[in-house]
Amino acid sequence: MSSSEETKPKVEETPAAAPAPAVPTANVFSMFGAKKEKKEEEEPKQEPKEETKSEPKKEGDDEDKADEEEADVHFEPLVTLEKVDVKTNEEDEEVLYKVRAKLFRFHGDTKEWKERGTGDVKFLQHKETKRVRILMRRDKTLKICANHLISGDYELKPNIGSDRSWVYNVTADIAEGEPEAQTLAIRFGNKENADKFKEHFDEARDAAKKD
Repeated sequence: MSSSEETKPKVEETPAAAPAPAVPTANVFSMFGAKKEKKEEEEPKQEPKEETKSEPKKEGDDEDKADEEEADVHFEPLVTLEKVDVKTNEEDEEVLYKVRAKLFRFHGDTKEWKERGTGDVKFLQHKETKRVRILMRRDKTLKICANHLISGDYELKPNIGSDRSWVYNVTADIAEGEPEAQTLAIRFGNKENADKFKEHFDEARDAAKKD
C-alpha cells in the first residue's frame, strides 16, 4: 500500500435520507369518522333583496263607493198618514198602585178555577169622582181581563193554603163588555206584593163606603 492512499481521509457514506411520510389524505381520516376537509371555502351567502311590490288597488272600495252613491235615493210617500191618538180610557184617571199578578175566575158550572191572564193590575182613581177601579191587562196582547169598580161591600179573603193570593166576589165586572158577577182569585209573586194589594184595596173600599 502506498503512502498516498493512507493520507486520504476516509469519508463515511451517509445513508440516503428516508422519504418524508406522506400526508394522510381525507380518505384516511374518513375511516375514523373525521369530517372531510372542505375543498373550497364556502362563499358568503348573499341576503336576497327585498322586492318592493306595489299594492294593487282594491276593487271593493270603488264598489262600496258606488253602492253608497246609488243608495242615496229619496222617495216621496204616495200617501201621507195622519197621527192618530189611541185612547185607553185611562186619560182621566191616576194610577195609585200597579203590580204584576195572575188572575183566575171560578166557573160555577164546572166547579173549577180557570186562568184569565197574567199582567199588570192597577188601581185607577178618577180625577173628578175619586172613585177607584181595578184594571188588569194581559201581557203582550193587552187585552182586558179585569175591570170593575171597588164597592163598599167587597172583601178580600185569604186563599186557603197560600199567603200571596186573595179571593173576592164582584157584582159587576165589565172585562167582557157586559156587567157580570164573578168570583175572582188573584195571586202575586210574593207575600209583600199581596199585602200591598190588600192595603190599597181596603182603602178604596173604605172610601166607597163614605160616598
